[in-house]
Amino acid sequence: MTATDLLPTLGGLLALCAVMAMAWARQRRTGNAGLVDVLWSASIGALALIHLVTADGWLPRRALVCGIAMAWSLRLTAYLARRVSSEPEDGRYRELREELGERFDRWIFWFFQAQALLAALLALAVLVPASAPGPELWRVTDVLGLALFVVSLVGESIADRQLHAWRRDPANRGRTCRAGLWRYSRHPNYFFEWLHWLVYPVIGIGLPLGWALWLAPLVMYAFVVRVTGIPPTERQSLRSRGDDYRAYQRTTNAFFPGPPRPDPAP
Repeated sequence: MTATDLLPTLGGLLALCAVMAMAWARQRRTGNAGLVDVLWSASIGALALIHLVTADGWLPRRALVCGIAMAWSLRLTAYLARRVSSEPEDGRYRELREELGERFDRWIFWFFQAQALLAALLALAVLVPASAPGPELWRVTDVLGLALFVVSLVGESIADRQLHAWRRDPANRGRTCRAGLWRYSRHPNYFFEWLHWLVYPVIGIGLPLGWALWLAPLVMYAFVVRVTGIPPTERQSLRSRGDDYRAYQRTTNAFFPGPPRPDPAP
């Protein structure tokens, strides 16, 4: 991959920054900053489409990695768009509005821009194998990457449906979802979304710069587990479900799925 290969990504980043600025102005009118999540996932799919057209790697592998990224983006974007359009603003952003007060608009503007940059950086995980000069043949790692993607896509879809079905039942108001995959992880949706980012380094094994692709799942793990994913989600869950969620925390892994533990509390 050469500096020339990065030019479409840089152009895409500038376009994303402009789109995010317009989205920021819209959230000022609507009072719903959740639009940034929709645009972030859509941005990666859009950049993958650009890479499909402009990269010069072996076409079948280019189509594979770009198609995986676009399929992931389409599913997540559609899911988030439905949620943002039909539900109140995500509790993470409501919490920030309360904490930051008048500073929120300035802070969220730069957050929108940071999401554009993050999307462009993560999309490089697609560009590297899409631009790889060879080998021009299918490898075991290509098959493994595709299989891993299917697992991640099916797992996240199931987790989202299970949570949606739980929330639709009025009898579950104020109670924590422990149905299906949510019995084994407090955030199976985040886990399977993260699993998707392992696809690209697996496909990139043995390709030029393939080693660098492992940064994508490392970065996503740090963001999900330490920054924008689990911490604010759990704070919101504790406020809304209290002791029931504390019991869930004591018995269920936060991220990686595992068997439930006995509750040590009396």
